[in-house]
Amino acid sequence: MSEIGKNLVVISGPSGCGKDTVVKHILNTDSRFVLSVSATTRAKRPYEVDGVDYIFLTTQEFIGKIAGGEFLEHTLYCDNYYGTLKSQIEDKVAQGKIVVLVIEVEGAANVKKVYPDALTIFVAPPSLDELERRLRNRGTEDDGKIKQRLFKASEELGLSSSYDYIVENNFVEQCAQSIIDIFDGIK
Repeated sequence: MSEIGKNLVVISGPSGCGKDTVVKHILNTDSRFVLSVSATTRAKRPYEVDGVDYIFLTTQEFIGKIAGGEFLEHTLYCDNYYGTLKSQIEDKVAQGKIVVLVIEVEGAANVKKVYPDALTIFVAPPSLDELERRLRNRGTEDDGKIKQRLFKASEELGLSSSYDYIVENNFVEQCAQSIIDIFDGIK
């Protein structure tokens, strides 16, 4: 086991499934866990803070970091780049922390190639109808983006079996505790 891999928890799930809320609960519940803040080229939502929710980059900045080998993984998802900067992982593992990566399916597969001992968990919505309800209630995307995200969600749900574990997010607290219990049970 690599020192970095054994201290990585990769969490994925469709947009709107509640994975960010679940991860926030984990971080507030257990101080061993810290978040790797992903970089993205998507527009910042009004309530988001640069460097806290995401590291917001221009497409040119993002591509420059790709060329410089600064990403552990990166992908193009719904017309925007997303990626995990290596520095976000290495610095935190060196501090003895368990690093949580909230990334999409392709990124999770790429992390697993580099760190096969990383724990991968797929957070699933109770149903596609509930997922659509959650996306619409956010009020951050138009109907076309919601349809695009629901189509992508169907694809992602089909790939969920490649994860070490699948946890359904019916209740945030229960889902978060299940993830902590899984980590403690296998590490």
